[in-house]
Amino acid sequence: MKVPDYIAKLKPYIPGKPMEELEREYGISGSIKLASNENPLGPSPKALEAITGVLKNLHRYPEGSSYYLTNRLAEKLKISVNHIVLGNGSNEIIELLVRTFLQKGDEVIIPEPSFLMYEIMVQGGGGRPVKVALKEQVLDLNSMAGAVSSKTRMIFVNNPNNPTGTIVSRDDFEGFLQRVPSEVIVVVDEAYIEFVRDTACPVGIDYLDGDKTVVTLRTFSKAYGLAGLRIGYGLMQKSLADLIHRIRQPFNTNLVAQAGALAALDDDIFLKKTIETVHKGLDFLYGEMEKLGLRYFPTQTNFFLIDLKRDAKSVFEKMLRRGVIVRPMAAYGYPNHIRISVGLPEENRRLVETLREVI
Repeated sequence: MKVPDYIAKLKPYIPGKPMEELEREYGISGSIKLASNENPLGPSPKALEAITGVLKNLHRYPEGSSYYLTNRLAEKLKISVNHIVLGNGSNEIIELLVRTFLQKGDEVIIPEPSFLMYEIMVQGGGGRPVKVALKEQVLDLNSMAGAVSSKTRMIFVNNPNNPTGTIVSRDDFEGFLQRVPSEVIVVVDEAYIEFVRDTACPVGIDYLDGDKTVVTLRTFSKAYGLAGLRIGYGLMQKSLADLIHRIRQPFNTNLVAQAGALAALDDDIFLKKTIETVHKGLDFLYGEMEKLGLRYFPTQTNFFLIDLKRDAKSVFEKMLRRGVIVRPMAAYGYPNHIRISVGLPEENRRLVETLREVI
């Protein structure tokens, strides 16, 4: 079968195996998963209650415009509903942006390393990813602005960045925006924005009505604990949203996801508890890494990198056999690093003990 060359050359995203399958394979039980940056507390209780309430309506199609969720988001963010596009996770918003605004051969600037789906979706849409290396673990906005050419249509700014957990400052971001042509779409991916402690971090929505084209991506997967429902959203100029809605499937967010996200938005107690759990967990883990003599990288997210100074894959395998699942980072260009998501206090302690045994 003949397929476009840019599709045939794609390197697919390889997901991890289900925890149950790993336990069967390795003959273990009681594993903890600290590999996927998920919420350690589970889903929002209010979301669970709302989900249970709509299960009787599963024979109905979801609301095509996500009326209640978009209106609640607009109210909470103090913007018009016409600025909002909901997606099957914020991943779908990336795909919709590529499908709507990219033509074959157009260039998209992406930081490296960063979220792997940027490159996959851009190349899958016939675009050309232009990679710009990080500088001291942080997005090099100066070099990214310098990489803009007449073919550039989009720039991804992952802030905070996955996998490094770092942010760009507001001053650097605004200086970067001044250098970017207004017709180039700057996509600010804020999947982890709720966990940021550094007050110097810019917020994408502040630039929604500026003279530059800034799109902000957010998700319910992390801080709200709804990763399994796959729901996120994009905030953008009304003209961009109007174009995207022309190609967006009418039922791209399902009934259960809409109900869960709507309830989670108002679960302030759960959100506060999540953030406190993550921040306390990070402070504990930082101290333990120092005791172990391991170099770690402070983060503005719910995960962080550790430099093991040795092959991370072998450490990952040994930890896995002890029922502790972390993420080796060779796919991101860090063969000696692992990425650890913050867990519950008892999970964090088990992680430390297991890491101590292994190294």
